[in-house]
Order: sequence, then C-alpha cells, then structure tokens
Amino acid sequence: MTGICIVLIAFTCILSVKTVQLKSKQKDYQDKIQVLQGQIGKEEDYAAQLEEKRIYVQTKQYVEDMAREKLGLVNADELLIKAKDD
Repeated sequence: MTGICIVLIAFTCILSVKTVQLKSKQKDYQDKIQVLQGQIGKEEDYAAQLEEKRIYVQTKQYVEDMAREKLGLVNADELLIKAKDD
C-alpha cells in the first residue's frame, strides 16, 4: 500500500511539473502568434501599397510624371521656364 501511495505521489508531482511546463510553452506560443499576426497585418498593408503602385505605373499620368522628372519633357501646350544660373 505504501509503495502504491509513493508511486501515485510521484506521478502527481511529474504531472504537475509537466503541466506547468506546457502552460509556459502555450504562453510562449500565444506571444509568437500575436507577433506573427502583427507581421501579417504589416505585410498585407505593404501588399496593398504595392498593388496601388502597380495600378498607378500603368496609367498615363505615371508616364507623364516620369517624362517630366527623368527626361525634362513638357506637353506641347506648356512652357518651360528655367532660372538662369549665376
């Protein structure tokens, strides 16, 4: 009878320790899940920005903006005024 009680106490102690360890791991995993969900939200925002840019670069306005910025071109009905360098 004493042996059975000792074995039961040992099992109870082992189960208690394992339960605490599992709860600790569960908390760690919950923290990781929250961090990853935050990263998912950021990546979804970035993907939306990229989609907006993809749509913009296919427009005539983008072509005109790049022609003005990179090549210094203007439309036929516009005048280009530059300041004289001293």
